[in-house]
Amino acid sequence: MKQLAALIGIILFIYACSPKPYAEANKSYKQQAKFFSKTLLQKPTTDTTDSIKQPAYFVGTTNFNLRKPSYVIIHHTAQNSCNQTLKTFTTVASKVSAHYVICKDGTIHHMLNDYMRAWHAGISRWGNQLDINSASIGIELDNNGFEPFDSLQINSLISLLGRLKKEYGIPTANFIGHGDIAPTRKNDPNWRFPWKTLADKGFGLWYDDVRDTVPENFNDIVALRIIGYDVKDTTAAIRSFKRHFMQDSTKYLNDADRSVLNNLYKKYF
Repeated sequence: MKQLAALIGIILFIYACSPKPYAEANKSYKQQAKFFSKTLLQKPTTDTTDSIKQPAYFVGTTNFNLRKPSYVIIHHTAQNSCNQTLKTFTTVASKVSAHYVICKDGTIHHMLNDYMRAWHAGISRWGNQLDINSASIGIELDNNGFEPFDSLQINSLISLLGRLKKEYGIPTANFIGHGDIAPTRKNDPNWRFPWKTLADKGFGLWYDDVRDTVPENFNDIVALRIIGYDVKDTTAAIRSFKRHFMQDSTKYLNDADRSVLNNLYKKYF
C-alpha cells in the first residue's frame, strides 16, 4: 500500500509540474481581466479644468448593470484546425479574437466573458450599428471556408445559441454572419452554412415558401438596406445577401432572388 501511495504521489507531482497548454495565454487573460476589473471599480470623475465647477462630493447612481450583447455574429475560422485558431486567438500580434470557438467535433471553447468586447467583426455595419464588436458576441466555427459544416458542430452551435438568446434576450433577426456585416471584406460563414436550420430553431429570419408577387416599383437596394446590409457597394451587398439566403454568391438578382428579398424586406420592415 505504501508503494502504491508513493507511486500515486509521484504521478500527481509529475502532473502538477508538467506544462499546461496555453498557460501563458491564460495568465495574460487573468491579468487583463484584473486590470479591467480595477477600471470598473474606479469612481467616475469629471473634467478637472478650471472652467468646470467641481462637486464637493461624489454621488454614485444606484441604477446600473453591465451592458448586454444584442447581436450574435457567426464566422468560419478560415484556418485548418481548431488548435490553429486557438493559437491565433492567444497570440497578441494577431489582434483578433472571439468569445467562442466551436471545433468540428462539437467541442466549445469559451474564450472570453460574454460582457467583454472581442475583436472579431472589424470594420463592419448592420443597419445603423457601426461598432459591431461593442454590441455582439462572436462565434467562430472551425472551417477553412471550403468545406461543409459538421453536424456535431452545428448541434453544439444551436445549443449555445439557445442559451445566449435566452440569457441576453437577443432578437431573432440579430443572428447574422460576418459576411452580412462586412460584405466587401468577408464571406464567412461560407455558402454551405445551414442558415435555414438555424432559422427553424429561432436564430435568424428566413423567407416563406409561399410568397407574394413582387411589386413593379420594388426597389432592391432599399430592401437590402432595410434588412441591414451596407449598400455603399451594391454588388457586394447583393452577393452577401445571396450567399446567406440563396446559397449562391453570384452578383446579380434574378426573379427568384427578388421574390425572396421582397418577402424578407416585409419581415424586417
